[in-house]
Amino acid sequence: MADEIVLLSTWPSMFSMRVRVALAEKGLEYEYREEDLWNKSPLLLKMNPVHKKIPVLIHNGKPICESMIIVEYIDEVWNHKSPLLPTDPYQRAEARFWADYVDKKEDYIWSTKGEEQETGKKEFIECLKLLERELGDNPYFGGENLGFVDVSLVTFSCWFHTYESYGNFSIETECPKLIAWTKRCLEKESVSSSLADPHKIHDFASGMRKRFGIE
Repeated sequence: MADEIVLLSTWPSMFSMRVRVALAEKGLEYEYREEDLWNKSPLLLKMNPVHKKIPVLIHNGKPICESMIIVEYIDEVWNHKSPLLPTDPYQRAEARFWADYVDKKEDYIWSTKGEEQETGKKEFIECLKLLERELGDNPYFGGENLGFVDVSLVTFSCWFHTYESYGNFSIETECPKLIAWTKRCLEKESVSSSLADPHKIHDFASGMRKRFGIE
């Protein structure tokens, strides 16, 4: 019996894109269901009654929530190809640490203005510089192959244009190696096919700023 895989998502979400990258890396077919976060579906509320958020992966009727938990689940269940986490326990712990670091950083450059935005921009650049140092001269955070930390971070790259536009700065100027890494990741079909168009993201962010009275 074939696995039934459903992804509850919304297209601009970098967290949902992580799951799409992981599914693509494993070569898995799945049903994609777009959620309206202003009018959440009964299925979403049923499958994630605690946080009521996307993404949710439904595997044979059972829900898995939180993007990096889902990515790790995918890696464990479909372990026949493209491993995302290393086998060494210490290296696995390190990968989880850096993915958690990415998760705990706020990206509120696009949703603020004035002093708050400047503070957010400074913290964001410091975060990227630290990640760039961790990457070093490796092709990927996972070493020679795309891995867990790469999946956690690369989906933010389709928001970079929006951050730069509203924050008035250049990520490539600040972190050239990180942008080179982004371009390397985008050469992979699993990544390029899973990430949203940066210009559509900018249009979405602009609409949200108007909706929240920021502009």
